[in-house]
Amino acid sequence: MTRTITAYFDDVQTAERAAHDLARHVPGVRGEVFDARSDSSRMAGLGLPDEDAVVLSEGFRRGGGVVHAEVPDGRFEEVAAALENSGAVDLDEREAAWRKEGWSGAAAPVAAAGTATGAAATRTAMGTSAGATTGQGQVQQLGAANDEASIPVIEERLRVGKREVGHGRVRIRSYVVETPVQEQVTLREEHVQVERRPVDRPLSGTEAAFGERTIEATERAEEAVIAKEARVTEEVSLRKTAEEHTETVRDTVRHTEVEVDDDRKTGAARTATPADKERARDI
Repeated sequence: MTRTITAYFDDVQTAERAAHDLARHVPGVRGEVFDARSDSSRMAGLGLPDEDAVVLSEGFRRGGGVVHAEVPDGRFEEVAAALENSGAVDLDEREAAWRKEGWSGAAAPVAAAGTATGAAATRTAMGTSAGATTGQGQVQQLGAANDEASIPVIEERLRVGKREVGHGRVRIRSYVVETPVQEQVTLREEHVQVERRPVDRPLSGTEAAFGERTIEATERAEEAVIAKEARVTEEVSLRKTAEEHTETVRDTVRHTEVEVDDDRKTGAARTATPADKERARDI
């Protein structure tokens, strides 16, 4: 079974890029681009409701474009997501904005408008493949006595899984910082002074006359000596811990109910309830 999807874009260039991206991201599905230059008979062949055709006609007048594609039933959500990621948004919102601007919604030929540029928008019109299935709101008539048709009752079920995500990283690293320091120390210095002074006195008996004599004096001084010692003053470490907690996940699930309208007997139509389904299984 195949379905059709029609997505609207505010400018033709975005629609053409969306069709290109659709073919690249969803292999096997090709989108056809329609705009104000497209033949009206081709647009009529899309089978869009009259009200949608009127809105698209106004969109074409404003320079918009449409991507239309035949989609296998199981890939419809994938195609719709690809078109939305390419810039398609809700056409209903665009229609409401146009009406606020003064657009009356008058019908116009779908392929007779000019071109302009804009941002991005979409409404998806979903159809079905040709054959025994019918569109929404249509009634399928059974033929011969052995003919049979059914409506599936669909129910969504919530499945909750888990995945790991990163919440940030902690890193410890060391680096060297040089800080100027200063200390005061008292240093001692010795100095030798040579003094020469005139005298006039007789030679004493203890002094050698005309003998050789040498006197020496060595100057000494203290100087600062620097020594450094590395000491551990603190330790910084990393440690991982784990804890578990229970979280309640809330969402909504959908299901379909089948209403049986039997005019062969008296009574109003009623909706099949889950209890009816259980009784039907027991029969």
